[in-house]
Amino acid sequence: MSKPQETAVYTHGHHESVLRSHTWRTAANSAAYLLGSLRPHMKILDIGCGPGTITADLAELVPDGQVTGVDQAPGVLEQARATAAGRGLTNVDFAVADVHALEYPDDTFCVVHAHQVLQHVGDPVQALREMKRVTRPGGFIAVRDSDYAAMTWYPASRGMDGWLDLYRRVARANGGEPDAGRRLKSWALEAGLTDIAATSGTWTYSTAEERAWWSGLWADRTVASAYAERATEGGHATPEQLTAVSAAWREWGKQHDGWFAVLHGEILCRKSA
Repeated sequence: MSKPQETAVYTHGHHESVLRSHTWRTAANSAAYLLGSLRPHMKILDIGCGPGTITADLAELVPDGQVTGVDQAPGVLEQARATAAGRGLTNVDFAVADVHALEYPDDTFCVVHAHQVLQHVGDPVQALREMKRVTRPGGFIAVRDSDYAAMTWYPASRGMDGWLDLYRRVARANGGEPDAGRRLKSWALEAGLTDIAATSGTWTYSTAEERAWWSGLWADRTVASAYAERATEGGHATPEQLTAVSAAWREWGKQHDGWFAVLHGEILCRKSA
């Protein structure tokens, strides 16, 4: 029997408009629920590390420990290595990995962390089983994922409604679950985890600068990224429809009273000794 594989098609890809968002992420704005459990000596595995900004932050928080960042895309790991090198970090390394079948021995890491990963994998329960396997007894499995259906904004926009419907259809066609945030606790229980603290967190964009940044990256992503190709090649939208969605994002970004909130589900699971 062949081993399980990650979702063959990562919905977003690594276009500049995607990395513009990923490189904004920090441990403080994306993993606050975990930080109180960290100790200086810990050995951490950061799954789906992307360009490595959260990974580098974690390495700074465990100066006597070691952080390994892994991703399925070799290309983005070069940027992650550059991020760590630019900050002078020596306790961090990177490798290509499949979260469904991690090539690490049992009980290797004090913390296994995944941010915005399980929404993109083919079998999130198997991924959590693997994360549990490589975590030491008494260690932590920390997962955070957004929930697209729970995203909300003002003012109302028919074009933005169309964006949300389209994105969820494309993501599911690629084998993922865009509303992963609400399912994390359920998946963790199915994976055999029992000591689970389930919480939530948000990103909010409301200032002129925040609206311009958030709307701009989604406007660009909608027409220029791998997501755009997958939307058209999969028959979910025409190029003209994507152009209209992109314009709706830019129009929303111009609204002086504009507000957008992203809800994330979070689980911090302790592996039983």
